Amino acid sequence: MDLLEYKGKQVLGRYDVPLFAGGQAATVDEAVAAAEEIGYPVVIKAQVKVGGRGKAGGIKIGETADEVREHATNILGMDIRGHTVHELWIQQATDIASEYYAAVVFDRAAKAPLVMLSTQGGMEIEQVAAEHPEALATLHIDPLVGFHPFQGRRLAYEAGVEADVVRPVGDLLAMLYEVFAKEEATLVEINPIVITPDRKVMALDAKVTLDDNSMFRHPDNATLDDSSDADPQEAMAKERGLTYVKLDGDIGIFGNGAGLVMSTLDVVAHAGGAPANFLDAGGGAKAEAIAASVEVILSNPNVKAVLFNVFGGITRCDEVARGIIDAYGILEPTVPFVVRLDGTNDVEARKLLADANLPHVYPEATMDGAAARVVQLARSTENRAA
Repeated sequence: MDLLEYKGKQVLGRYDVPLFAGGQAATVDEAVAAAEEIGYPVVIKAQVKVGGRGKAGGIKIGETADEVREHATNILGMDIRGHTVHELWIQQATDIASEYYAAVVFDRAAKAPLVMLSTQGGMEIEQVAAEHPEALATLHIDPLVGFHPFQGRRLAYEAGVEADVVRPVGDLLAMLYEVFAKEEATLVEINPIVITPDRKVMALDAKVTLDDNSMFRHPDNATLDDSSDADPQEAMAKERGLTYVKLDGDIGIFGNGAGLVMSTLDVVAHAGGAPANFLDAGGGAKAEAIAASVEVILSNPNVKAVLFNVFGGITRCDEVARGIIDAYGILEPTVPFVVRLDGTNDVEARKLLADANLPHVYPEATMDGAAARVVQLARSTENRAA
């Protein structure tokens, strides 16, 4: 779960990360009121889950109430790389002596947290790594041992941090690791950390990504979720408890088990098709969940055909068949369905579908055959539409 900047700062604030005063605003009047409370000058910052806000005009300085009103009016509703600005963060402005970059991220290849520090803050970290790799200090942390103060100082020295702020920068890294570990995050990033003229070390920005799978252990963090710019299909799937990711293709995919769904995506792509989604109904899905899954898949207007690929184990194939039949009665789909059912109660499932005699439903015995058929049908549907 990616957090907006100000919500990420709420999490950082629990661990005493030094932050500038600020206030959230969803309207122009709220932005002016927040600026009046903080005191001028202030920074007006668009709240979107994407980088490049400054270049897009989503970050402005306001010296007076009129300037704040003007900038807030212009930024609210702005489109920044496909994300609409619905909220602002009004933050105390400050002079900056130096800018650093710091992050803790889970390195999946190493299967360990990775702490990163660079004195080239304010830049895209990928650009720093590519152009100035020597400016990026990194260290993997053993999660059983944790992060120790000497490791923060070591990273600060390796990154070339100014001598008088080595210890406070190291302390800040320790705070970020604590956030990462205790909140079960996958990313905690500050870009930039700023060194003020009076040599304070402060977090100017914040990017926090929390692990959705651990949310049941952190009920307070559920309120931090923001769905204002969520994809409508993904939001619908989340409401129904489905694992769904929208993709760019036109062939809807339904499967039970992440491994089977991933294999199905590959087989469809190999057959020349383009999957429109990843949808894993999970094990033991009942007819109601199947029907809900069909509704989510068909809510994407790009879908021209749907492939059901089910290997029945704890998921019974007859339940899948009943779900498809129920969905047909409710949604009356016009796109073709290709259905491959194998495993528990597959004979009963195929008989149920045959007896229902649903239009545009094509049974297939193998995954390769199902993939070839659904690609063919999707192209036929596309040609008819053209």
